[in-house]
Order: sequence, then structure tokens, then C-alpha cells
Amino acid sequence: MATLGIIRHGVTDWNDQYRTQGHTDIPLNAEGRRQAHLLADRIRSEQWQYIYSSDLSRALETASILGEASSIEIRVDERLREMDCGQIEGTTEQERVNRWGYGWSKLDLGIESHESIVKRGRQCLADLANRHAGENILVVSHGAFLSLTMKRLLSHIDIRENLSNTSVTHLHSGTPRWDCSLYNCTKHLT
Repeated sequence: MATLGIIRHGVTDWNDQYRTQGHTDIPLNAEGRRQAHLLADRIRSEQWQYIYSSDLSRALETASILGEASSIEIRVDERLREMDCGQIEGTTEQERVNRWGYGWSKLDLGIESHESIVKRGRQCLADLANRHAGENILVVSHGAFLSLTMKRLLSHIDIRENLSNTSVTHLHSGTPRWDCSLYNCTKHLT
């Protein structure tokens, strides 16, 4: 069994503006860096062997701050990328309504399907858990990707609450199913 410390990246300007990020490579803002440093202080006393990160800068910078603080090796895995949001990347809800109308979500705007995200997410997390059986690894990724993947992995647990930036969730691989001992914890931010 492996323990995966699931972390959503620190906040960005687009998070603050409620803009869809997707694959657009938006960096952390000052608050996102502050959140990552607070999380780094928290994990410094914990036992993590590796950090896996999305290749997008908001996740990779979060991972780098964590890795530097605890001298943990960082590995990049593109499968941890946020969902591809196609034509809606960079837009707010109101801008989408203005451009495509209230039914915009039913249009083919090049948005990656939930099934595709879940398949990619489940395969990635299973691969990491198998590769690091008996170890504790951190995984730094993105809100939609993580939420959709975990809802499928943890269908036996009520996890409707959206993941907060730099939140920590502990997933445990196992047979016959994954389990969760900590969900969306942000105690380091208070």
C-alpha cells in the first residue's frame, strides 16, 4: 500500500478572477507562493519520499517550494495536468454566457471529457502507487483533475467539497479499493 499526499497548487490571479485555467500556463501569484511556503513548513516534519507534479508552472512551482524546504526529489508527470478546457480557457462564467449563451456548457468547445480525465487520473495514481508501494509520496496537481479523479476512486465517500488551494488529502491505495484518511485539509493556512 502507498500513501499519496494529494495537493492542489497554490492560488493564481486567474483563480482570484474565477477564470478557467485548464492547460493555460498561469503562474502562482504572491498569495499562492505564500500558501506554498506555509504548506512547506507543515510537511517539513512529515515523512515523504518523492514529489510528483504536473508540468504546468502553478503546480510545478508549488512542488518546487515543497521540495526545496524538505530536500525531496521532484518528478514531473504530464498526466497530472489540469483538464484541457478548450475554448473556455481564460474566460469567466459571465464571459462564456456573453459569447455562447446560457447553454455554453452543452456546446462542443474542445473541452476534455470527464471520462478522459478520470481515466488519465486513475491510471496515473495507480501507476504511482504501484511504483512506490510502501512509500509516502506527494502529488501536486489541479482542482478539476483531482476532484474528478478522487470522486471516482472514492465513490464510497462523500467528497463534494471543492479542493482548496494548497489543501492536503491523504489517499491510500489498497485492495479492493482506495481509501482516504484526510480530505481537503488547510490547517497550515490558519
